[in-house]
Amino acid sequence: MDKEELKIQLSEWRHYLHAHPESAFEEINTAAFVAEKLREMGIEVETGIGKTGVVGTLKVGNGTRVIGLRADMDCICIDEVDQTLPYCSQNPKRMHACGHDGHTTTLLGAAKILSETRDFNGTVRFVFQPAEEPGYGAMAMIKDGFFERFPVDEMYGLHNVPQYPAGTIAVRAGGILAGEDDFSIHIKGKGGHASAPDVVKDPLVTASEIVLALQTIVSRNATPTDTAVVSCTEFETDGAHNAIPSNVVIRGDARNVSPAVSKLIEERMESICRHICQMNQSEYEFTYTHEFAPTINWEENAKYVAAAAKAVVGADHVVENCAPLMFSEDFGKFIEKVPGCFVLLGNCRDGAEAIPLHNSHFNYNDDILLTGAEYFAELIKQRMPK
Repeated sequence: MDKEELKIQLSEWRHYLHAHPESAFEEINTAAFVAEKLREMGIEVETGIGKTGVVGTLKVGNGTRVIGLRADMDCICIDEVDQTLPYCSQNPKRMHACGHDGHTTTLLGAAKILSETRDFNGTVRFVFQPAEEPGYGAMAMIKDGFFERFPVDEMYGLHNVPQYPAGTIAVRAGGILAGEDDFSIHIKGKGGHASAPDVVKDPLVTASEIVLALQTIVSRNATPTDTAVVSCTEFETDGAHNAIPSNVVIRGDARNVSPAVSKLIEERMESICRHICQMNQSEYEFTYTHEFAPTINWEENAKYVAAAAKAVVGADHVVENCAPLMFSEDFGKFIEKVPGCFVLLGNCRDGAEAIPLHNSHFNYNDDILLTGAEYFAELIKQRMPK
């Protein structure tokens, strides 16, 4: 199949997936579609990994190295706004607004290229992961024995981003995507009539002090070169316009690109809550959960990725040592176990306004499908030469 034919094929596959989005652990039709296409390529397929995950295995020659290439399959739970799109979502409250339809198609494209050219010596695992959006899919596959059943020496993945022009590939050694931690702070005071603040223990005042103090963690406790974000996103009370509440709950989100910074944020947050509540004679409950690990690229593997990317798109379209982005991806769970690297693939069309990920108008750029597929194939060719 020549390039133009493959581009058309990839667009058709992507449009089908876009029209039939499925959310976390519901990717039954998507997994069946992926498995069917892989089998048509002559690739060995296992399904039901981590509930709805798919792993394809292609062995060529006698090489002993095994490399995993991963794509995520799930959608997010929103309605697609543009119902005039010929391949708009057919499933209510389900939309591929993060581009996982494109990621899945890209990996299928890499499988198509590699199964036809067979221009490598070793084994490739094509890993189609469920449930990336809530951050559970990678761990579900790992707990289901992924590394024992499908051993790999290295793992690679990608994500489309609007921050770069279409076809640009960006990479860095170290943290490239943030870890996500969630927190909840329940402040317990003593409510009462709004006209008598002197006889209550106002949790609103305590909570407000905590919200302000939390903003000092990044600016005054983290090293200035560390990348981190602390955001309070919910503020909930049981009061009324004329009643001071007894309870206030603050919820929010913290981002970081290293486990050490995550630990610092958690410890400082708890200390701030403890001391401010003690000062204001209030009680508190503090919960801090680690939802996504940061995606931390291995240094040597980042070099391999840059070389493959330059061979496909040219050095002028490769950004090395790019700035980390603060969204999260559970691919990081895989490369906690084995060496690997994650890259960012620009999707912004020339002259067009960049549409953010998770936007109800988002539509993956078909022009970068082949770019991503060729990048994956080139990476395999370079890492496992004949």
